[in-house]
Amino acid sequence: MSADQPRALIGGAFRDRASNESIPVTDPCTEELLWFQPACGPVEVEEALSHARAALPVWSAVHGWERGKVLRRIAREMEARRPAIARALSYEIGRPIAQSEGEVNAAIEQFDWFAGEAERLFGETIRSRQGGRLIAAPEPVGIVAAFCAWNFPVNLPVRKIAPALAAGCPIIVRPSEQVPLTTTLIAEACVAAGVPAGVVQVLTGRATDIVPALMASNDVRKISLTGSTQVGKMLLAQAAETVKRCSMELGGHSPVVVCADADVETAAVQCATFKFRNAGQVCIAPNRFYVEESVIGRFLDRMVAETRALKPGSSQDRDTTMGPLTLASGRTKVESLIADAVSRGAKIEAGGRRPEDRNKGFFLQPTILSAVPDDARIMSEEPFGPVAAVATFRKLDDAIQRANSTPYGLAAYAFTGSAAKAEQLSAGLRAGMVGINTFLVAHAEAPFGGVDHSGMGREGGRQAILDYQNTKLTSVAWL
Repeated sequence: MSADQPRALIGGAFRDRASNESIPVTDPCTEELLWFQPACGPVEVEEALSHARAALPVWSAVHGWERGKVLRRIAREMEARRPAIARALSYEIGRPIAQSEGEVNAAIEQFDWFAGEAERLFGETIRSRQGGRLIAAPEPVGIVAAFCAWNFPVNLPVRKIAPALAAGCPIIVRPSEQVPLTTTLIAEACVAAGVPAGVVQVLTGRATDIVPALMASNDVRKISLTGSTQVGKMLLAQAAETVKRCSMELGGHSPVVVCADADVETAAVQCATFKFRNAGQVCIAPNRFYVEESVIGRFLDRMVAETRALKPGSSQDRDTTMGPLTLASGRTKVESLIADAVSRGAKIEAGGRRPEDRNKGFFLQPTILSAVPDDARIMSEEPFGPVAAVATFRKLDDAIQRANSTPYGLAAYAFTGSAAKAEQLSAGLRAGMVGINTFLVAHAEAPFGGVDHSGMGREGGRQAILDYQNTKLTSVAWL
């Protein structure tokens, strides 16, 4: 591992210490200390803003073709650090090491994709009906502040860094205090690739010490958040004070509709696999399963078997297929949702308890609940943990209505063998992304994001870079 301790990056220089007392990071598998991180505050924020202001005219003047070359060099530096980044990720959030490199690969794809987008920032010329030409040209929106959750500590910041750099914007990243070393290694790759000082900066530390100063600054012209809906609402209100542009990837509570004409066993296998990925701590994780009544037995039998075959354990054990929850508070919340559902008549089909062989770490058995009533809290509250709530339906319209019963609209899924039903489900499910017979909806080349209380804006695809640009119109009349 090239960096063995978390560091902040300000003005092109890494720092081991900051103005506040360093913050410990705990291993969710053992509850033991991993390392300390620098705790930045308003002093470091002002320094970072000063460097970003100086970097903006320089970086924005670099041709998109040349910015693309820098992005591709970052991708290659990320490849060289792939084992180190995966190991840091695995330690900090508890994800099995065998699964961690996949996230690094996905982040590398983001840099490669947006390198191409940087090369294609053409704008357009329109022939004016009054004579002359109308020139619509893209310009960088300005300094960007990015706030990232901990559950995908490589892909989330990269989804913000890559389009910002491609568009010509300096970016200041504040990662979750749970994942500072992972973010340090990403910053190291950016510096090694030749990103100019002040273009990418990382402020580690508590949100309360960093975010208010960034939000109050008129120099910050855009914010990008991956976090809870509650935090998103708060930042949207603050952004209004200085009219910042906002991209928000917020909470979700994804439904799954399983029709009787689907390949039910294959659907059940996929449901178990994706439900318990990252211990269920995925914003697009399938949470609420609506299964057609006539096939509920087949579905549950296979999903339960797949779930019981999972191997919870240490993140550093290559045989582990599910790690702990990252935070103790997350486990407590999931346990309360399970207890509430059972009190309302739900049945525990698998799991439901803390593993008896582990007295350290934030472990919880992968859990399946059946016959979950619609008024159970888990049907309206995002669990963000390893618990699946299963209910049945008779009519497809009813399933769609219940799937749309929450204010969230990030992702939704359905399994069917009918093209007509697939079309009905795609149109009827209220979400920014719909997967039909698949959970694979996140791609570098495709837009990722939600609607309603799940946020606004898109990450990935050709749409994402638009949120980092202003469009300037120049009307030219020939004299």
